[in-house]
Amino acid sequence: MAQPVMRMLEISVTSAVRWVGPRITYHGLENIPVAGGAVVAMNHTGYVDWMPAAIAAYRRDRRLRFMIKQEMLDVWPVGFLMRNSGMIPVDRSAGAGAYSAAVERLRGGELVGVYPEATISRSFELKEFKTGAVRMAHEAGVPIIPLIAWGVQRMWTKDHPRKLLRNRVPITTVVGEPLRPTDSAEQTNAALREAMTECLQIAQLGYEHPPDAYWVPQRLGGSAPTLPEAKLLDEAELAERARKQADRSEREA
Repeated sequence: MAQPVMRMLEISVTSAVRWVGPRITYHGLENIPVAGGAVVAMNHTGYVDWMPAAIAAYRRDRRLRFMIKQEMLDVWPVGFLMRNSGMIPVDRSAGAGAYSAAVERLRGGELVGVYPEATISRSFELKEFKTGAVRMAHEAGVPIIPLIAWGVQRMWTKDHPRKLLRNRVPITTVVGEPLRPTDSAEQTNAALREAMTECLQIAQLGYEHPPDAYWVPQRLGGSAPTLPEAKLLDEAELAERARKQADRSEREA
C-alpha cells in the first residue's frame, strides 16, 4: 500500500502548491542524486518545511522518506500517511529502532530526510546540531545532502497562526553539494553545519525581509527571538509539557 499512498500524496501536494500554495524556487536540484541512498539534512523552521524538500526529491524522480516523531501516529490523517508512505516513526525516548531502520533504508538506496536540529528553531537561525544524521550516513556509507528551505516559517510555525490556504508565500529552497562523512562525527557535523549555513545565506540573499516581521531573524531586522531567547522558550515549553504529563498520570493513577 505504501507506493499508491505515496503517489497520492505526491500528486496532492504538487497540485495544491501549483494552484493555491506557495511559490517555490529551487537552486541546486542537480545535487540530489538520481539513484542511491543519501541523507537529506534539512533546516527546521516550521511544521511544513518537509514540503519543499519532498517536492525537490520528486522533481529528481526520487522519494524522500522522513523521520517523524512517533506521537504523530496518533494524529489523523498524519498517522495514516506515515503508516502507508514509508515514513520512519521516531520514539524520542528510545530512538535506536528508528536509527537502525533509517540506516537500512539508506543501504537500500533510499533518500532519508533528517532535521539535524531535531526541533523547530523559534529564532529561525540554525540551532545546535545533533549527530544522528552524520552517524547514520557514515554507517550506511552514503553522502549527506544539505538542504535549506527559507520562507516556510511564514506558513506555519510555533507560537503563530497557520496560513496554509491560498497562500502565495515565496519559498526559496537551496540544495548544497553532497558531503561525504569522515571518520569523525564531530568533523562531519561541523562541515555539514558550514554547508547549511552557506545554503541559508544564499536562500536569504535577495529575499525580502520586512522590518520587525515575526518570521525574520533579529540578525536581519526582524522580531524573532534570538537563539538564547528561543532556547528559554523551548525549555519553558518542555517544562509545561512535563507538568501536563505528570498531571495526566496522577489523574489516571
